Amino acid sequence: MFRDRFDAGRQLAERLRDLAGQAAIVLALPRGGVLVGYEIARALRLPLDVILTRKIGAPFNPEYAIGVVAENGFVSVNQEEVALGVATEEYIRRVVPKLMAELERRRQLYREGRPLPDLAGKTAILVDDGVATGFTMLGAIAAVREQHPERIIVALPVAPPSTAERLRREVDRIEVLLMPEPLDGVGAWYQDFHQASDEEVLELLRRAREMLAEFDGQIPETEAS
Repeated sequence: MFRDRFDAGRQLAERLRDLAGQAAIVLALPRGGVLVGYEIARALRLPLDVILTRKIGAPFNPEYAIGVVAENGFVSVNQEEVALGVATEEYIRRVVPKLMAELERRRQLYREGRPLPDLAGKTAILVDDGVATGFTMLGAIAAVREQHPERIIVALPVAPPSTAERLRREVDRIEVLLMPEPLDGVGAWYQDFHQASDEEVLELLRRAREMLAEFDGQIPETEAS
């Protein structure tokens, strides 16, 4: 069990130590993923930004993912769920524009409307505080792939084995600290799993920018504290 998301981020940073100071960028899924990504970016002296996705929740349970949308317009729906009657095509058509509007709101808030950073020739490190089905991370992978990075790496504190394997097939490298079966929810593996706020995310993004300017591209010589 992790103390909190910062603890998880520090542990992941040790797994990713070989990327310190390289042409890489940490892209975190808000909100909780930014807390994990902040520690990775701090330890490895890499830039930190956000990658925006939203899961398409089932009508009867918004937390049950049946698809995903990403900030670049990517939409993926589990057609098996539609065929089983979990959601209708009309429901999908109605909910996707609302999710896209929320992604645009977050893009304005977290990036002041800027698009994804230029990833050409760089390693994109995708980070979240944990995944269950992996739909939101798959959306992030698809959005990042369109930016033609040199490599895509996924870093997660916790994920079930089946989801980790599914993600592994989509990226160049994956690091997962815990792979419990059953998962029993991502929050079950944290002592502190508080609801991260927009204010907390914005503060960490600001601090990450300031630290990167102070590091001035130097490769860290000691472990992150």
